[in-house]
Order: sequence, then C-alpha cells, then structure tokens
Amino acid sequence: MGQKTKTSIALALPIQILLVKWIGSYPNFVENYYSNGLYPLISKTLRFFLGWIPFSFGDLLYTALVILGIRYVYKHWKTIRTKPLLFLKDIVVVLSITYFAFHFLWGMNYYRQPITWKMGIEKEYTLSELIDFTQYLAERTNTYQMDITGDSLAAVEVPYSRREIFQKTEEGYIKLQKYYPDFEYQNHSLKSSIYSIPLTYMGYGGYLNPFTNEAQVNGIMPFFRLPAVSGHEVGHQLGYSAEDATNFIGFLVTSNSDDIYFKYSAYNHALGYCLSDLARKNEAKSKEIIAQLHPGVKKNYQELRSFWESYQNPLEPMFKAIFNTFLKVNNQKEGILSYHSVVGLMINHHKKRG
Repeated sequence: MGQKTKTSIALALPIQILLVKWIGSYPNFVENYYSNGLYPLISKTLRFFLGWIPFSFGDLLYTALVILGIRYVYKHWKTIRTKPLLFLKDIVVVLSITYFAFHFLWGMNYYRQPITWKMGIEKEYTLSELIDFTQYLAERTNTYQMDITGDSLAAVEVPYSRREIFQKTEEGYIKLQKYYPDFEYQNHSLKSSIYSIPLTYMGYGGYLNPFTNEAQVNGIMPFFRLPAVSGHEVGHQLGYSAEDATNFIGFLVTSNSDDIYFKYSAYNHALGYCLSDLARKNEAKSKEIIAQLHPGVKKNYQELRSFWESYQNPLEPMFKAIFNTFLKVNNQKEGILSYHSVVGLMINHHKKRG
C-alpha cells in the first residue's frame, strides 16, 4: 500500500467519526435503513458462510492479526525507531479500516431506536412494582428448581452439552418468533469461544464478534447460566447492541422455552438482577425474599459466585473500565450499568403482557 493511499485512509478516520455521529443522530433512519435494511443482509450472509464451522473463526482471526502485528513490529523495528511518524500513520490506517468495518458490519446498531420503542414499553418502575416482580421471580425460580430436582436442597445441574444448549437456544428463538416476528433467527452461528478462560479472567460471559457475526459464549461458566447467556448473545446477532435489550431478549427466549432447564436459567438470572436492584433500594425486603429461596437455588448462586471469584485478578477492573468506556462512546450512556436496566424492561413487559 503506497504512502498516498495510507494518508487518504488515515485522514478518513475523523471524517468517519463525524459521519457516524451525524447519522447516529437520526435513530429512525438507522432503524429503517440499517438495522432493518442493510444489517440483516450482512449478518445472515456472514452467518451463512461461517456458522457451519464448529469452532470460532473470529477468535482465530484475532489470533492471526495479533501475530501479524507482532511480526510487523519485529521486522520493521529499525524503521519504526528512525521514522516513528510513518509507524503512527500505519496505526491510524489500521484504526480507520477497523472503525469502518466495525460500524458497517454491526456497530451502527448502537444508534438505532431503543427496544422500548420497538416493544412499546417503558423502563420506569416503582419500588412496589420491583418488590412484587422480584417476589414473583423468586417463586418461579423455586418452582422450577423443585420441579427439576424434586428436592429443595439440591442445586440444579443441567444435563446438556454445550452444543445441545446452543441447539435448544436456536429452537427457543423459533418459538419466540411466533410472538415477536422481529426476533427471527436464521443461519445460526452460536459457539463456545476458544478464549473462554481469558474471557473469564476479564469477567465476561460472552461477546459478539462484530466482524464475523459469531455469537461467542464463555464455555466454561456454570451450565445452569449458559442458556441465558446464549440467548443474550444471539440478541446481539439480531442487531440489538444495547446490553439491557439483549439481557431482556435473552430472558424472553429462555423463559418462553419449552425446556424446564431453560426456564430455570431465565428466572434465576432475572432474579439476580432484581435482587441486586432491590438491595440498593430496600435491603430489608431483599433479605426477606432471599430467605424464601430454596437452599438449592442458593447453592446455584454460590456456584456462580465461586466460579467468578476463582478467576478474580488485578486486571479485571481495568477490562471492565475499558468496556464501560467503549459502551459510553458507542451511545450507551449508562455504560456497563446498562446491563441492570433490564429490570425495568422485564417489569413493564410483565405488566403489559404477563
């Protein structure tokens, strides 16, 4: 690539940033022409070509790019030292190409209409509504735990393999589509990440590769949580970038599943968010509801807590801070706290639809 071409690509970066922010200020335009126009064609095409591969092509792509980057620095170290501005230009060129690919292939979904607009529900709720809904979730979680184990003392153990969980997630979306046609899921591409251990050290349950449209799930986390996470990541594939939206979609697909283990995963996951929210607003009531939970349910929560604690490390807060900044830069004002906004979506959906 010639220096003139590199200069043109590098200069295009600030223009791209301004253009994305300008287009993003028109969410109706993004919703109609990107999220429901261009993006479905892109995502289905990528999943058609890559979904059949049993491993994560995107993870391998990232690995190859890192190796090539290290190799480039090693081979051109003398030039980098003597001509640092040219190296800086190369970095900006890579950033410019990456920025374009990210927003073209998936990232413009950050600027679409929120799911509250799509579903016709609100986020706001009262304390009494939160208490009632949390109580409801606790009762459902206890019921499914008892139906599965037959013993209130026993933790739920999911008997499926990862592949079976992914298959049942796909089946769940087929059922959900009957009620919500916008959640149609074709050309499946749901996989366990090759880098599940590094993801765990970073504190992540999964992610969507925006360049390959593969939904990556942390495959080593406790299996009772895997259905909810799988549903969440597929929500990203469908073009919903906001974390509260995909948490909500994940709840819908798992709670409406015909599989009782998926139902348990849905209500257990949702209950965790609501109890956390309630603890900040009325700690006494939160403790009262926690006391009602079956010991088996508490064992599952302890299993999940122990899993994350065993991988805690000094760098995890840094990774969370980076992701928090990433979300805020991409039109998610609440940052990482947006995950918890799912509480309002679930409460208002429950009020509206039951």
